Amino acid sequence: MASPFRYTHAITARIPLSLRTRGEIDLEEAKLQHESYVKMLRDLGLDVIELPPDESLPECPFVEDCAVVCNGIALICRPGDPNRVQEVEAVRAVLKKELDLPLAEIADPNAKLDGGDVLFTGREFFVGLSKWTNEAGARAVAAAFPEYPCVPIKVTEHHHLKYYVSMGGTDVLCVSRSKESQEILKRIEREATYTYHTLTLTEETAANVLYVNGTLVTRSTEEIPVSAQILAQKIDAPRQMLFLSELGKFSNGLTACSILVKRSKHIKSL
Repeated sequence: MASPFRYTHAITARIPLSLRTRGEIDLEEAKLQHESYVKMLRDLGLDVIELPPDESLPECPFVEDCAVVCNGIALICRPGDPNRVQEVEAVRAVLKKELDLPLAEIADPNAKLDGGDVLFTGREFFVGLSKWTNEAGARAVAAAFPEYPCVPIKVTEHHHLKYYVSMGGTDVLCVSRSKESQEILKRIEREATYTYHTLTLTEETAANVLYVNGTLVTRSTEEIPVSAQILAQKIDAPRQMLFLSELGKFSNGLTACSILVKRSKHIKSL
């Protein structure tokens, strides 16, 4: 089976000045961190499409909430925060016009769905039921990707599902030792159709990692010092570490800043 975590393209969006309206942030540092993030994706072999900053949409850099892409189909999300609904339009245009992906739209007008609540393991979907995503949103994921089981998972506290659990490798769930992360892991293990390995890290913010083209991307040693030691001992795969102190203040973390796409090569007739 081909790895579900190999990608050809990524969609990102640059940092607007208006991100400062979301809270205390060092904007220049956030821009530097975002530039390093984009460079990392390119170094891993991805063709990165960068959307310009939209000052009317302060949270536009956190593009993962706008779409769920799997098996060459893009499900257009409906963000649970009404102030973010317009973010999907620029992402929709890129997915359709530049990447030529078929789009699935959410039919239920009552559905709410943030991509940050959608975890694809390569075998099934887990959809976090949070203040941004409801059961109708989870049903939309199931309808868009009927070839995979789709399991709703209640998310406690104030974050999306992927803040608490992400994919740390093929069949590896990455979680933290926090109470919320451990409770969500237990719910996943009860409902899952497959038995996964678990990578348990110490700091809560360490649980959100990015596994791309065989490389595990984590936060910097300075941000997750204890977890960095665990990673050094337990992970044989290539690793990269990024500073995310500013970008992580208003997002899940590493997964939040991109939509990853595996695009099939189109063979044009002569």
